[in-house]
Amino acid sequence: MASGKLVVLTGPSGVGKGTLVRALLARHPELYLSVSATTRSPREGEVEGIDYYFLSKPAFETMIKQNQLLEWAEYADNYYGTPIAKVEEKIKLGLNVLLEIEVIGATTIKNSFPDALRIFILPPSLEELEHRLRSRKTDSETAILNRLERAKEELKVSEEFDKRIINDDLQVALQELETTIFSD
Repeated sequence: MASGKLVVLTGPSGVGKGTLVRALLARHPELYLSVSATTRSPREGEVEGIDYYFLSKPAFETMIKQNQLLEWAEYADNYYGTPIAKVEEKIKLGLNVLLEIEVIGATTIKNSFPDALRIFILPPSLEELEHRLRSRKTDSETAILNRLERAKEELKVSEEFDKRIINDDLQVALQELETTIFSD
């Protein structure tokens, strides 16, 4: 049985990663979406084990110490990371595993999984990114400004990725994402 591949999708907060992933999974249920762990509080409607594994900081730090994470990073005063066991299991079963993670984690994946396909989602502009962040109505003004500053730094490393896709038109970005993932 052929092994699957690891597909890493990243980009700044608010760029539309989640929307693209939901659309991609609706069209390709054969993809396995890895569930990340985080120490942040759940947003309205988020479900434990589906959207994230919501952990305490001590529990997350134990996973770090026990090397149970493929990657992890601290972002906006919270930890985010990918539990490694399920990812390895699904790849060995021949499934393509999709990771939707933040930029720092995505840049470190090349060390632990050099064959991973790493895709960076770009906003059409910083102004549009700000509009999207504000439209979510989930963050304070301070958090939005911090996310925008962080995005400026994250965009600088986008050229290190295998593929860059601008999410201006959802259907166009989705088609480009499908072509990139399934073109081998």
